Amino acid sequence: MGTSEPVRRATEPSDNDDVSDNPAPTDPVGLTSLLSPAVEAVDVEKSFGSTWALRGVSLQIANGQCVGLVGRNGAGKSTLVSILSGLLAPDAGHVLFDGQPAPTLKDLSLWRSRIAVVFQHSMVVPQLTVAENVFLGHRDAKGGFVDWRALRRRTQAILDEWGFEISAKALCSSLRVEERQVVEIARALATGARCLLLDEPTAALERGAIVRLFDRVRQLVAGGFAVLYISHHLEEVFEICQEVTVLRDGQAVLAAPVDQLTKDEMVRAMVGGVTTEEQAPVPVRVAFRPTDNDRGLSVEDLHAGSPRGALRGVSLRVAPGEQVGVTGLLSSGVVTLGRAVAGVEPWTSGRVLVDGKPLAPGRRDVALKAGAGYIPEDRMAEGFVAHLSVAENVTMSVMEELAPRTGLVTPSRREAAARPYTEALSVVSSSLRQAVAELSGGNQQKVAVARALIRKPVVIVAITPTRGVDVASKALLLRALSVAARDRGAALLLATDDLSDLAHCDRVVVFVRGEIFTEFARPPFDREALLAATEGLAATNPV
Repeated sequence: MGTSEPVRRATEPSDNDDVSDNPAPTDPVGLTSLLSPAVEAVDVEKSFGSTWALRGVSLQIANGQCVGLVGRNGAGKSTLVSILSGLLAPDAGHVLFDGQPAPTLKDLSLWRSRIAVVFQHSMVVPQLTVAENVFLGHRDAKGGFVDWRALRRRTQAILDEWGFEISAKALCSSLRVEERQVVEIARALATGARCLLLDEPTAALERGAIVRLFDRVRQLVAGGFAVLYISHHLEEVFEICQEVTVLRDGQAVLAAPVDQLTKDEMVRAMVGGVTTEEQAPVPVRVAFRPTDNDRGLSVEDLHAGSPRGALRGVSLRVAPGEQVGVTGLLSSGVVTLGRAVAGVEPWTSGRVLVDGKPLAPGRRDVALKAGAGYIPEDRMAEGFVAHLSVAENVTMSVMEELAPRTGLVTPSRREAAARPYTEALSVVSSSLRQAVAELSGGNQQKVAVARALIRKPVVIVAITPTRGVDVASKALLLRALSVAARDRGAALLLATDDLSDLAHCDRVVVFVRGEIFTEFARPPFDREALLAATEGLAATNPV
């Protein structure tokens, strides 16, 4: 699908509008201001060396409107957000606020008073209170002293006005992920900003929290805020946004009201006319037949206490070549199970065995040597070393194999070992020597997956492996995991709350409050039944 015709906005006159010189009627409820552009990017361009990130991109967000911004990883979304939020200067083009030129980048406080960003990864300081985080960098001090009581009152007034049920005195370390996002939204409200950029805001939220977030976004839009909603989940864009802009290869290739588009049209605009299935087909399902030997993964009566959710006597088996999905609400214990099997989180009792060999609780080095590959839920914290190159990250776990005697590996040998995996996953980088910190989020995730697969693990633990990646990259990642299981005989444990990821599994185990609630073993799996099971309701097609 090509670039659409420009969309006529509500403030533009049509051929039938009365454009006489008669004075406009009064606007007691402020409809004119609600429909005026709060922020505009006009013909913005940005390059990094020889790489073009943005080419002539224009975007407009009106007051009282939520606009979606979508595109594949590397399409230019992050660069555009950085320019709109005053972190980067465009090479050409400009940004307008309410029709006026944006401040210079030196005046960051003025930018913050106009536009605020809530990032995918929380930016609150856990050791500080809610009030301290809300006014961090904006506190008014007289004579070097801060009126903490007044600061807490102002924070609580903002929280109460918008119906956010959080205490201004609470330590942010005690808050849930959802509540930390509320603190970041309150921080934006405290600066007086009327435009909010939400960058993958649902990435770390469970389904109930997503519903509540959407209610808050609608509340902000109804209050006259302009919201830019960046997401890889197209169903969210259709639910929460009025308009959408699609970026591809640094260009805006589509801008239209969401009610005039289908999901397939949006996907085609993102990938350039090639559907996800055409670009990265998933192998045809082969009936799985379990064996009776001790190979693969065995979890026996596992008990663990964790902030991510406790485990209470969990037992399951994943045979070689089998793909087993585990799902549940955020605190159900699904992530705890994955981290325990990978050796990054201890347990109090029970056993974990890889190919019949018992693992030591909380010993990642032991699990790695036993053959447990690990794709973590938080790629920024555990998935890669940001300042190292793509090749260095991918080969990090196989250095002994590349240089068994000397420990010294030439860059060319390292790149030769990494290349088959980066090519299979379509990692986009200037070269294998580029620092991973310079890649887009989706390509960073591909590096984390490649690092797990290069060791040819006998067990693969993948925790939300497609979080924060575009639809085409998502298919590539799932295909790579399927190949590792089907063709190489690895036992795949896929821990996720993204139900679409579970479609490729042989069976799905549902957790509720740290226990196995039910199991689905006859694909295709019924989405409504899965959703009901995660809430602890009776499923309709379990074993």
